Amino acid sequence: MTVDISTHDAEDDPRNADLKLYVNGAIVHRNDAKVSVYDSGFLLGDGVWEGLRLYNGQWAFLSEHMDRLFEAAKAIDLDIGATRAELAAALNDTAAANDMT
Repeated sequence: MTVDISTHDAEDDPRNADLKLYVNGAIVHRNDAKVSVYDSGFLLGDGVWEGLRLYNGQWAFLSEHMDRLFEAAKAIDLDIGATRAELAAALNDTAAANDMT
């Protein structure tokens, strides 16, 4: 027997109640995170992503993740809007804002 479960059925995690996100160059509380309805990611579904893990304050395989991210963005002619160094700094700032180590 198959049980139909989706991500919408996930249990709430109390650690996410005060989550901080990096949006357009600023760290904001999850309730204040907004993008324009004219953003191509929202309007057209344009986007690429990588899932990252943080171990003891270090991003696992960050260089490889960056390679894939920038290559995928290039394939769909998407300007990420940041250099690798700027993106790494944003990741570190976001982790620090969330007390993640």
